[in-house]
Amino acid sequence: MMLFWIVVMGVLYALMTYALKPKQAKVLANGDLVLQRARDGHFYAPGTVNGQEVVFLVDTGASMVAVSDELAQKAMLPPGTPMTFNTANGAMPGRLVKGVRLAVGPIVVTNAKVGVGLRGMAADQALLGQSFLSKFDVLINKESLTLRPR
Repeated sequence: MMLFWIVVMGVLYALMTYALKPKQAKVLANGDLVLQRARDGHFYAPGTVNGQEVVFLVDTGASMVAVSDELAQKAMLPPGTPMTFNTANGAMPGRLVKGVRLAVGPIVVTNAKVGVGLRGMAADQALLGQSFLSKFDVLINKESLTLRPR
């Protein structure tokens, strides 16, 4: 009986993991990158920070891309300039690194500003803020977000 429940729970876990996984980004013929809204209401996109793979949470209200100290080390980002970031949770110490290469799908920005010191997310996650998004037209509708090159 115990083995039956272990199998049932394993199958349920696998199904939930699959169902809740963010959908892949699509690139349209005109160069637009389209992200589908995840079940939690956010938009996620696979990408890289200085070649290190991440999953970006799109945050149109963030001034810049933000990564954790651990991700910054893995991506071999330079030390940067110490500064204090004003976040929704108050002031947060961190570092500003300029000239970082960011990619979301096939879209690459080579001279972006990145804030280092993000807390509260997994080491392979980052916030995709305006230091990347401002280089594109961002169109949001009910179920999708489109990044359109200018």
